[in-house]
Amino acid sequence: MQSRTSSASTPRRSATTSRIGLIPAAPRTPAGYRDYADQDVDRLEFIRTAQRLGLSLHDIGHILQLRERGEQPCDYVVDTMRRQLCDIDHRIRELIALRDELHRLLQPAGQPAEVPDGANAPYCRLLEATGS
Repeated sequence: MQSRTSSASTPRRSATTSRIGLIPAAPRTPAGYRDYADQDVDRLEFIRTAQRLGLSLHDIGHILQLRERGEQPCDYVVDTMRRQLCDIDHRIRELIALRDELHRLLQPAGQPAEVPDGANAPYCRLLEATGS
């Protein structure tokens, strides 16, 4: 079996995926590098791509288990990616709302604060204006 040193992942990520069982532990070269079999490098590349798309290590592990049992993981992948897309849309809406609130707060920022004589505002008036 031919093997190769992986550039598919960082050493920390490779060690983590090995530790949690997503890839088998790789032997070390005399120089201390992990020496992965080609199939393990392909698996690392799959894991890296899946993580980049927002899949959790739990989801990735489930996909790998389905594949190892000879089952097609496509339905699970589609459902997982649809959930991921919904989560992203939700986060985008939250970020847009936050951006709008920051714009609203900053519009009067150039005006002097109205603090009664002798009173000290404990925080910046912009933060006090949000009203939690």
